Amino acid sequence: MATVPVLEVKSTPPRQPAASARPNRSRATRRQTWCAMAFIAPSLLGFAVFYFWPTLRGIYLSFTDYDVFTDPVWVGFENYTRLFKDETFWNSALVTLEYVLINITLQTVLALGLAVLIHRLTQSTFLRSVVVAPYLVANVVVALVWFWMLDYQIGIVNQGIEWLGGNAIAFFGDETWAIPTIALVNTWRHVGYTALLIFAGLQMIPKDVYEAARTDGASEWKMFWKITIPLLRPVLALVLVITMIGSFQVFDTVAVTTNGGPADATRVVQYYIFDLAFQRLDFGYASAVSVMLLLVLAIIAFIQLRLTRANESDLN
Repeated sequence: MATVPVLEVKSTPPRQPAASARPNRSRATRRQTWCAMAFIAPSLLGFAVFYFWPTLRGIYLSFTDYDVFTDPVWVGFENYTRLFKDETFWNSALVTLEYVLINITLQTVLALGLAVLIHRLTQSTFLRSVVVAPYLVANVVVALVWFWMLDYQIGIVNQGIEWLGGNAIAFFGDETWAIPTIALVNTWRHVGYTALLIFAGLQMIPKDVYEAARTDGASEWKMFWKITIPLLRPVLALVLVITMIGSFQVFDTVAVTTNGGPADATRVVQYYIFDLAFQRLDFGYASAVSVMLLLVLAIIAFIQLRLTRANESDLN
């Protein structure tokens, strides 16, 4: 019986990439990483020098008794115990909260309406520049101009009120009017910038969504509530956090116009910190108030981001 030869089939191993390709790729990655680090290094340096280190220094000083002229003396939680018993601090917290509520409400509502009008009616670059122009003026200059315009005796606003038959109003000198006036001044300055942020978010909403709704017979008002607001939620969350943090840090308008008066009616937390540190030279206690403000802002920002689901988008 003849024997049938058996052919042996040899499997060819898969080709491995060239050994030199991986080193080349890793060198390119390292080059890109170093290039990126070089670009962000100035910002990191500025953040470390002007934000991170002062924050650590402030936290340390909040546990000390320090007046600049002598070395800090460790006192533990004494400053924080004093803070919770400080009636002036709690009054400044309430004054700041009143300002924040007025400023955020007015600024967000007006900016949202302004951004929608610009988006729906015109795409003029000139108009956008005019809207954001007040934000480009220094806040101290804005405060001084409005302080003169709203002056009780020579202010043009009060002259107009008297010409119409009304009585002059001490906008910055009355306890009832002072904080709302400061809030309105800062709203006027920042509303254009906030509207520009919202306008950028509106441009990300696909136009075919509005066209489909219009085809179905939806009115502009219904499209605003059913389309614009839900799809704009992440941007609105960012705007609310930014305006909230900025509102809690109000200082220059108060310092230029009222100096915390009348009768502490405008003594916001930031001005109280300035008074403690640079007028009373109580840097230890001022640092404790600053740390408390930092914690409050962090907690509020975290709650806002979670409630508004800022990391989610309805566009997907």
